[in-house]
Amino acid sequence: MKKLDELTFDNRFARLGDVFSTQVLPDPIADPRLVVASPAAMALLDLDPSETDNPLFAEIFAGHKLWEEADPRAMVYSGHQFGSYNPRLGDGRGLLLGEVVNEAGEHWDLHLKGAGQTPYSRMGDGRAVLRSSIREFLASEYLAALGIPSSRALCVTGSSTTVWRESKETGAMLLRLAPSHVRFGHFEYFYYTQQEDQLRTLGAFVLQSYFPQCLDDEKPYLAFFREVVERNAEMIAYWQAYGFCHGVMNTDNMSILGITFDYGPYAFLDDFDANHICNHSDDSGRYSFSNQVPIAHWNLAALGQALTPFVEVDDLRASLDLFLPLYQASYLDLMRRRLGLTTAEDGDLELVQRLLQTMQKGAVDYSLFFRRLGEQAPEQALAVVREDFVDLAGFDAWAADYQARAEREGGGQDERRTRMHAVNPLYMLRNYLAQEAITAAEQGDFSVVRRLHEVLSKPFEEQPGAEAFTRRPPDWGRHLEISCSS
Repeated sequence: MKKLDELTFDNRFARLGDVFSTQVLPDPIADPRLVVASPAAMALLDLDPSETDNPLFAEIFAGHKLWEEADPRAMVYSGHQFGSYNPRLGDGRGLLLGEVVNEAGEHWDLHLKGAGQTPYSRMGDGRAVLRSSIREFLASEYLAALGIPSSRALCVTGSSTTVWRESKETGAMLLRLAPSHVRFGHFEYFYYTQQEDQLRTLGAFVLQSYFPQCLDDEKPYLAFFREVVERNAEMIAYWQAYGFCHGVMNTDNMSILGITFDYGPYAFLDDFDANHICNHSDDSGRYSFSNQVPIAHWNLAALGQALTPFVEVDDLRASLDLFLPLYQASYLDLMRRRLGLTTAEDGDLELVQRLLQTMQKGAVDYSLFFRRLGEQAPEQALAVVREDFVDLAGFDAWAADYQARAEREGGGQDERRTRMHAVNPLYMLRNYLAQEAITAAEQGDFSVVRRLHEVLSKPFEEQPGAEAFTRRPPDWGRHLEISCSS
């Protein structure tokens, strides 16, 4: 394992030049103190977890010091926000510090969020607050622990810096990791500004750096687009299967790698509600839970439009048409696993849809349902979860079909329980748990967020002393409104 000053940098994106990003030094926050760090994320850099005790750790990730090899950059991009094109966005408060190469030869972007104003800050102050930084940290690492493609979070650094949002808050910085920070909006920016040479340079960089397998294809840009479609179909399938609502699916928040990116007012479903809106600024429900699939398709079409200088429109449309069947196949596979089913039958999609429709009619906790369903043999488990349903006739009809379906699978209950517990988390990142951790951290107590992160890092394993993290949300925590403010 490496010390902080032993990391190896290879800043490929910075070498593209000033047309693609602007060099900006971080604006440090005062009195830095480590709030929480992820040993799993540190391992991606081969970074020794004991380095969190090094005073240099908080200083670097609060913007006070930099590696000599770092080349901090604010990236320029544009994007469609709530369906309307915004011609110039860019990193308004985050800086790509550089790219670290680990012992396996993998490149990891180090992106410092809350690092101060940049040429793309517009009217913003360039800061991030402790509240939103903790939320992004928890979500990034939790989704990764669930197996959902996601950017990662190495640490949150707190401070005494005052930041004003709706009210007075505390400034913080988040160190985000990702193999790439290139978004759909990067391609849109150079397409809509008619900078075709720069668009081609960006495309060549992306293909060589992240999609080298596409270079040998007869139509490399088409092969790239098809793979982006495939990756995003899988990511959205995970979101829908695990009840994750992103909240701000603008094209500038979509990664070319098909990883969950730019966490804002996200939420995991408590009670199942297909129409759940987690962003209280989303008056129209554009980014509601049920709309995430068509919005992902819409966003991919926006990326495809930016590739039209290099790819025939008909070819792009044909690849885009693959999204829905790819999504459906991946989603159904995940839901079969959550239901303990190992084989495929023609009626499986209808079985899933009927379950969700019956859940929708009553306050059924989405995550706990699947966990409890695997605790006992189907007949006994169904009798237990039945208590949560309002539409008992609908549930009984579904339960009879599910039990018959499960019996056709064969196998013992121990095997079934092990299989289901491996994909159905016992511990969920619920908004009220995040809020409790935030409230404590704002009062200077970081033990709550550290304990929550520790438990959520092993979401499928029963952990001694962690019973409180398995409970349904209290009344005050059931419908928390989360805004885009960060």
